[in-house]
Formats: sequence, structure tokens, C-alpha cells
Amino acid sequence: MDHYQHGIAQLTEMLGPERAQAIVERFRALSPTFEQEAVAVVFGRTWSREALDRKTRSLCSIGILTALGRGNALRIVFELAIRNGASLEEITEALLQVAIYAGYPAALDGLTVLEAVLAAQPGNATGSA
Repeated sequence: MDHYQHGIAQLTEMLGPERAQAIVERFRALSPTFEQEAVAVVFGRTWSREALDRKTRSLCSIGILTALGRGNALRIVFELAIRNGASLEEITEALLQVAIYAGYPAALDGLTVLEAVLAAQPGNATGSA
């Protein structure tokens, strides 16, 4: 299996087939070349590595993307974190780390994105993530 196919399989396993397909189609509509590279590198070569489990990788990504102010990618990673078993407490703890090192405004922006992701979860899983 090549990196792209492995990436599609990894993304589908983490988000489910419908959400994974929606993300792939969105990126493909913008740029098929970008979509193929992003899927191959991000999910086919990096997220599939075994040194960190998916939950840990999700929490690391939350900290980085929040500090960088990358709201669109953060939405996807919050979804991944929830699906990868991160609790709401663990996610907010990662955001507290962001507040210490990247500033409270960055962490508050992350909390706002998290709130929107939780509100969009089936059954509005705000209290059960």
C-alpha cells in the first residue's frame, strides 16, 4: 500500500468514512495535488507512526495548532482527539499548556473552536467528550 492509500485508510479509521471523505473532497476541490500530498504525508507517513499513540499525537497537535492559531486544522484535530479517546479534561489540559507558553488569547481561541466542535457532535456531546 502506498503512502496515499495508507493515509486514506488511517484517516477513515480515525474519523469514520463519511467525515474522512468530506475532508478529502474539500481538499481535492481546492487542489488535487495538495490533497494527495497532505493525505500521504500527514496521515500516511506521520499519524501512522507507532512511537506515539493516536491520543497523544492528537493532544500534541492540539497544542501546536492552537499556538499557531490554525483554527481550520484545529477543528479536524479536535474531532480526531475525541475519536482517538481524549477526554474533555485532557483536551482542556492541553489548552492550558498552550496558555502558559503561547498566551491566554491563543488558548481562548482554541476553546472557542473546541466549543463549536463539541456543539456539532452527534447528540451534542459537550459534557461527554
